Amino acid sequence: MPASSVVDAAAKGVKLDRHGGAAVLLRRASGANKHLVSASSHLLFRATVLATLALVVLFTLHYPSLISHSFHLSSSSSRRSSHRSLLGSSSSSTSYRGATWAREIRRSAAPRRDGGLSVLVTGAAGFVGFHCSLALAARGDGVVGLDNFNAYYDPSLKRARQRLLATRGVPVLDADINDAALLARLFAAWPFTHVLHLAAQAGVRHAMRAPQAYVASNVAGLVSVFEAAARRADPQPAVVWASSSSVYGLNTDAPFSEDHRTDRPASLYAATKKAGEAIAHAYNHIYGLSVTGLRFFTVYGPWGRPDMAYFAFARAVVAGDPVTLFADARRDFTYIDDVVRGCLGALDTAGKSTGSGSSGKKKKKKSGPAPLRVYNLGNTSPVPVARMVAVLEELLGRKANKRVVAMPANGDVPFTHANVTHAARDFGYRPTTSLEVGLRHFVEWFVRYYKIDNANAASTTTTSAAGKPRSKRKSTAMSAAS
Repeated sequence: MPASSVVDAAAKGVKLDRHGGAAVLLRRASGANKHLVSASSHLLFRATVLATLALVVLFTLHYPSLISHSFHLSSSSSRRSSHRSLLGSSSSSTSYRGATWAREIRRSAAPRRDGGLSVLVTGAAGFVGFHCSLALAARGDGVVGLDNFNAYYDPSLKRARQRLLATRGVPVLDADINDAALLARLFAAWPFTHVLHLAAQAGVRHAMRAPQAYVASNVAGLVSVFEAAARRADPQPAVVWASSSSVYGLNTDAPFSEDHRTDRPASLYAATKKAGEAIAHAYNHIYGLSVTGLRFFTVYGPWGRPDMAYFAFARAVVAGDPVTLFADARRDFTYIDDVVRGCLGALDTAGKSTGSGSSGKKKKKKSGPAPLRVYNLGNTSPVPVARMVAVLEELLGRKANKRVVAMPANGDVPFTHANVTHAARDFGYRPTTSLEVGLRHFVEWFVRYYKIDNANAASTTTTSAAGKPRSKRKSTAMSAAS
C-alpha cells in the first residue's frame, strides 16, 4: 500500500474513532494543562511570598522605629492595657457597660456636699489630673476619672496614682478620649456638670519623634471631648481644659499675657495646643459650649512627670549621671498645689453652657452667650534652671555633674514668664509656693517613692522608671514641656 494511502487511512481512523485514540489524546492534553496550571499556581504563590518578604525587609530597613514600636506594644501581655493606642480601643466600649457599671458611675459622680460639682476628669492618672481629682474628692465633689495609661512615661507611676485615687472613692476608667461610644455612655449614665479635660500627649521634644501621637490626642481627642459635651450630653457641661504656656512660642514680651499674640509656635506640641484653642472657639460659637482654657507654666511637685527637668535632674544627681543645662534658660516653675487651686477656681466660676444638647435643638439662651475664657496659671517668678539644679543639690546632699550647652532648635524656648492678672481677678488665683519650698516637698516624696537613702545620697543608686537600677551614665537634658 502506498505511503499516502496509509496516512489517509490513519487520518480517517482518527476521525471515525471518536471514543478511541482521540479520547486518549484529549485526556493527555487535559492532564498536561492541569499540570501546567498547578505549576503556574505554585510559581505565583512562591513569587507572592518572596515579594511580601522583600517588602517587609525594605520596610524594616527604611522604618525601623515603627517596627520596633509595634513589637514593643505587643510583646508584653501584662502591659497591654498600658500601651493602648491613642486612637482608641474597643475594649473600653465592650467592658464599660451594663447596669452595675452605670450604678458605679452614678455613685462616684454624685456630689457629697450641697452645691457640689459633678466632674468628669480626663487624664485623671496623669500628674495634674491626679492632684485635681484628689482635691475635688476631698471637698465633696463627685469625680469620675478616665485615662488611657499610655507608655509615654512609666505606666506604673500612673497605676500607683490610680490605686491611690481608688482609696479616695475616685474610679479611673482605663479608656481613651477618642472612644466616642464610651463618652456617650458616661454622659448618659450621669449628667456631669463639668468636664476637666487634662488628657493630652505632653512633651515638646517628643513631638519631633512621634508627631501623629500629638495630633491624635491633642487635636482629635479634644474634638472627641467637645463633641460629647456639646452634642451628646444633655444638659451640656462646662468644659475646663489644659492648654499650655507653649502657645506663646517665639513671643519675647514679658511677662506673657493672654492678650499677647500666639500665632508663632516653636514646636508641634505648641501648635496642637494653639489649634485646640481655635477649636474651643468654634465649639463655643456654634454650640454655646462653656469653655475655659488654662495655660500651664512648667508645673512641678510630688507625683510629677519623670520627663520633666526637675524630676530627671533629681534622678541624675542621685545616680551621679551628667546633667546637661541649656545656657541662660529660665522657667516660671509653678508648684502643683497652686495649679490645682487655679483649676478648681476655673471650675467653680465657669458659666453654664447655653447651646444644644443631645436633642440637637437650639435652646433659648437665658443669660447671654456661654463664656469662652483663657487664663495663665503660672508662678510669675522665672528662675534660671541652674538655680533649680542648685536647690536639688542642696536637698539631695550631692553635687551635680553639670554640663552647659547652647540651646538647640528642638522646640524649647529661652524663658517663660506668666502674667496672672486675669486669673487673679476672676477667681482669686495667687501662687504662694516658692521654688525652694516646692522642691523640698518634691524631694520628700521622691526619696520615699523610690526608696532612696537620702542620708547617704552620694553612694545611692536610684531606680529607673521601670524599677531597675540605673548603672549606665546618661546625660540628662532639660525638658521645657509645661
